[in-house]
Amino acid sequence: MRSSRATGSAAASSRTPSSSSERRPLASPEELSAYLGVPLGTLYSWNHRGIGPKATKVGRHLRYRWEEVEVWLDSRTTDHDVA
Repeated sequence: MRSSRATGSAAASSRTPSSSSERRPLASPEELSAYLGVPLGTLYSWNHRGIGPKATKVGRHLRYRWEEVEVWLDSRTTDHDVA
């Protein structure tokens, strides 16, 4: 008899990328704060209010997918003419 744990592991491994180069490491709040040039407190505030890039909880830690950050940045881009 197969345990549900083994079945769950097999299912999880089938969803993982075939190559480690397909997925970038998750960003910590500190890394994202530096990348965006905003204070860490602003990032936490955005997350609490639901207005910043989508965050993922890994245990009790917030992490950000770089792809989600890029999508969020693209959605914030304006088309103002610069004179």
